[in-house]
Amino acid sequence: MSDHAVDPATETFLAHRNLLFTVAYEMLGSAADAEDVLQETWLRWVKVDLGKLSDQRAYLVRITTRQSLNRLRTVKRRREAYVGQWLPEPLLTAPDVAEDIELAESMSMALMLVLETLSPTERAVFVLREAFDVSYDEIAAAIGKSPAAVRQIAHRARRHVDARRPRQTVSPSEARAALESLQRALQTRDLQGLLDVLAPEVVMVGDGGGVKQAALRPVIGAEKVVRMILGGVARVEATITTEPTVVNGNPALILRLDGEIDGVIAIRVEQGRITGLYYVRNPEKLTRIKSETPLTLR
Repeated sequence: MSDHAVDPATETFLAHRNLLFTVAYEMLGSAADAEDVLQETWLRWVKVDLGKLSDQRAYLVRITTRQSLNRLRTVKRRREAYVGQWLPEPLLTAPDVAEDIELAESMSMALMLVLETLSPTERAVFVLREAFDVSYDEIAAAIGKSPAAVRQIAHRARRHVDARRPRQTVSPSEARAALESLQRALQTRDLQGLLDVLAPEVVMVGDGGGVKQAALRPVIGAEKVVRMILGGVARVEATITTEPTVVNGNPALILRLDGEIDGVIAIRVEQGRITGLYYVRNPEKLTRIKSETPLTLR
């Protein structure tokens, strides 16, 4: 036998690590918190008698869900004291992730923000059922409720989310086209170009975390958003460059000042125009855009 043989518990955990990280991230919106959850999951997993498990993958998801729920209740309180608007931590993902419509939608900044409005239990149920297709019985075992109660929670959460997310799924090519129009308008400081690509009711949310300057409240309406963007650009003495990328499985822009990363701009697109602009500037949330994070729903 090889000196480097991996024990069965470690082998199983590593085989499902990307799935477990994706579960934790979708529940928490933070890569750092998701990594902590995976560490806690591992510490519990190595104490489990694998011979008694009929489905090791399902049991790992169950542990991850419980640990994510515990942490979610803690971070909910922490986020209430957050300076300004809170946005999920953007993750650099492989370009082909954008072609996986189901994964891209579940990881989008727009949907992740909607999930923030759910209670911790509602979010856990919605994420497990809608994104990962976990059975009601298994969700019930993970969160300590009856399958009937889980069905009710799932129905309530789905109704809440459906009322707030885009009515139609946008293709990757549509999203890229809107992003390219935004990029051109930003680079040329084209007032009309910005007004053309932004929907009249567009909402811009900035996250500086109290470290970088950002609007403390959402900016609503195309004209107000354009004034804020062009006003901000005018005040910057550095050279501004934008680079298209894929964040959370969706087209996005990395904005640099004199070559240094200043932030990530994610968008929500409906009927060819941008209805949501999400600008993450908090430096603590920009550590995952230099290398790709592997994600999976299965």
